[in-house]
Amino acid sequence: MQHRAKGVWRRGGKRNLIAGALNAAYFVSRAGLMGQARGRGAIFTLHHVRPLQQPVFEPNAHLEVTPEFLDAAICKLRADGYEFVRLDEVPARLQSSSTTPFAAFTLDDGYYDNAQHALPVFERHGVPFTIFITRGFSERTHSLWWETLEEILPRRDSLEFDFGQGPETTDLSTSVRVQDCFKKFVRYVWENDEADAVRHIEALARRNGIDPLALTARLVMGPDDLKKLLEHPLACLGAHTISHRAISRLSPEDAREELRQSADWLEQLTGKRPATFAFPYGTREAVSARDIDIARELGFSVAVLTQPGTLSEQSLDKLTGLPRISLNGYFQRPKYVSALASGIPFLAPRR
Repeated sequence: MQHRAKGVWRRGGKRNLIAGALNAAYFVSRAGLMGQARGRGAIFTLHHVRPLQQPVFEPNAHLEVTPEFLDAAICKLRADGYEFVRLDEVPARLQSSSTTPFAAFTLDDGYYDNAQHALPVFERHGVPFTIFITRGFSERTHSLWWETLEEILPRRDSLEFDFGQGPETTDLSTSVRVQDCFKKFVRYVWENDEADAVRHIEALARRNGIDPLALTARLVMGPDDLKKLLEHPLACLGAHTISHRAISRLSPEDAREELRQSADWLEQLTGKRPATFAFPYGTREAVSARDIDIARELGFSVAVLTQPGTLSEQSLDKLTGLPRISLNGYFQRPKYVSALASGIPFLAPRR
């Protein structure tokens, strides 16, 4: 009981602090202060867009929002004076003399729910969007390890796995222990060769009656789905590598091939070479200056991270390393979207 209480306090306390900061940023921006932080516009990122799932496995809950929230977010941005542009239009918009702020929407990994639940919202408001596609997911040759763990962990009271020091049994009898175990797997993926770590997670899934590639097929759009999606005038596709590994941890040759081959595959599939790219994970640890240079050398007009921030004229110097603002499943309130778009939450130095 004590362990559970500490875990609940830890999670709730952090979220309350973030919510407090967003509330403060909202009221500061409403008062007309720190207006320079907004810059020229912002790129927003999403993953799942679907009706609320019960129960939601908390470590992945930040990766999903409801269609209702997406609708409210668009309405709020429009009320705040934003215009909506395609991601590949961002460079031209930054070079223009327009003083109207702009917003671009992106979605990572190509989940089915992007077409089922997000597209109708974007269509209703006439908002363009870009979905970033990982070839290995679409072709069902690679698994989404975080989704695989979501299938495994909450459904068992304990689990045996070798994290590197020999097989060990982990207690999963409470939601806090499940979350702690998930974090341990995240460290395992990051601290080891990612491809090997994912293969071991896939083997764990199969031992527990779960086919990880069948799960990928259930969650992610395949080639025919993508071609159908592109028939819609608001939809664009961008590249997102072959295997969804952290690019910074690959050799220069492998990093370049992950970017190049993912673009080649989309061009072969759709007849149009993608102009945009999203780095898997997109964090400071997962993307290096070398990788940003590779994206530029390969001809991508825009490549995006998941490091938060707004855009300004200075962004023209780093078009293959642009920040994106994540719309987080834990903070689904329209005023938080305004607060994030204001840029105020990102003014404090980040470690």
